[in-house]
Amino acid sequence: MADETDRVTAESLFEAPPLAEQERMVEAILFATAEPVTISELNARMPHGADGGQAIEMLSKRYEGRGVSVVKIGEAFAMRTAPDLGFLMRKESVETRKLSRAAIETLAIISYHQPVTRAEIEEIRGVSVSRGTVDQLLELEWIRFGRRRMTPGRPVTYVVTQGFLDHFGLESARDLPGVKELRAAGLLESRPPPGEPLEGEDEEHDENQAEMFEDED
Repeated sequence: MADETDRVTAESLFEAPPLAEQERMVEAILFATAEPVTISELNARMPHGADGGQAIEMLSKRYEGRGVSVVKIGEAFAMRTAPDLGFLMRKESVETRKLSRAAIETLAIISYHQPVTRAEIEEIRGVSVSRGTVDQLLELEWIRFGRRRMTPGRPVTYVVTQGFLDHFGLESARDLPGVKELRAAGLLESRPPPGEPLEGEDEEHDENQAEMFEDED
C-alpha cells in the first residue's frame, strides 16, 4: 500500500499543470519578456510535461480583438499592440531615428534579396555601399551576417534579423514592408509616388528605387 502511494505521489509530481494554468504561465512569460520567445524556450521554462505550443494557441485566441495581441515573429511569439491601435504610438514613431536614403535602399535590397553580398548590393544599387551604411544597420540589429558564399574570396552575406521582423510586425521575410509601411514607421520622409522624380533629383534614380520596392511586394 505504501509503495502504491509513493508511486501515485511520484507521478503527480511530474504531471503537467492544467492547460488553463499553462496558458497563464505563457502569458506571464510573454508579458515580462521584451524579446520574442520560441516554443522550445517556453517549454524549457514551464513545468515538466507542459505544452507551450498548445498553451500559446489558447492564449492567442483569448487575446483576439483585444488591445494587445499575441503575434508570431519568425519562429517565436510576443505580445504586441493591436495593429489597428498603432496610431496611439504615433509619438514613439515620430521620435524614431530616420535612416538615410542609402541605408533605406540597402536595407530594402537585403530584405528582398537575402542572403546577399556587399558586391551584389552595389550591383543592384548601381553605386558603392559605404561601410558606415552597413554599420548603421548592424548597430540597429536589423541586419546580421549570414553564411559566407562558397565562391572565390568567400564573401560574407547579409540577412535581416528577427528584430527587423518584430519592428515591422512581420511573421517572416515573405511579408516585407513597402514604401507606405516604411513611412508609417518614421523611417522614410514623405515623398512623391514611386516613379515620380523629386525636384532637383535624377528621375532614373527614383524609378529604380520604385521598381526595387514594387517588384518584390
